[in-house]
Amino acid sequence: MNKVVSGADAALADIYDNATIMLGGFGLCGIPETSINALVRKGVTGLTCISNNAGVDNFGLGLLLHTRQIRKMMSSYVGENAEFERQLLQGELEVDLIPQGTLATRIQMAGMGIPAFFTPAGYGTEIAEGKEVRVFDGKHYLMELALHADFAIVKAWKGDRYGNLVFRKTTRNFSSAMARAGNVTIAEVEEIVEPGQLDPDQIHVPGIYVHRIFSGGPYEKRIEKRTTRLSKAE
Repeated sequence: MNKVVSGADAALADIYDNATIMLGGFGLCGIPETSINALVRKGVTGLTCISNNAGVDNFGLGLLLHTRQIRKMMSSYVGENAEFERQLLQGELEVDLIPQGTLATRIQMAGMGIPAFFTPAGYGTEIAEGKEVRVFDGKHYLMELALHADFAIVKAWKGDRYGNLVFRKTTRNFSSAMARAGNVTIAEVEEIVEPGQLDPDQIHVPGIYVHRIFSGGPYEKRIEKRTTRLSKAE
């Protein structure tokens, strides 16, 4: 039952070339940055990465883009990464843009064992090409398939040696669903606590979904896009 490993390199040791990987977080909030750095060191290539966004240049998934380790990105928002844009326009990167609600639900359905669902998002656009369409109450819906991954990598606030996870505020976005949708789920946490120290009512991901856990950090509190204005005195 002790799922604690020594660090990121040990936790990610069996990730292989051409694997499909989910990476949690929202923007730069709650991304598994220690694990991403380990993937860069490991040098695996041909990765399909499922993440809400593609990080920024030189941080987060931007690091894997610069080292050309990502073959395909499946995301809903990618507007803050110049290298991503360059690779996309040059035909060097395969991209599947997915409406954010659809992306989140496809991941949730995988964790729940539901193979497909219907949504109106994307009907009448390029997103609908090749997908089954049905009409419910006079409205058109696309059939979307659940989204699975070989590995799911998430960052949590706290965890115990059984793999139970607690996220903090926005960092819970996508991560709790992804942890249920990977064949192998790896969690890096800010703090590993003793069993019994986590309130059962506050656990966001039960340890049954988590295969490995390690203590990451130190973590950098980055601001994805800083907006400032002059003070009145100026």
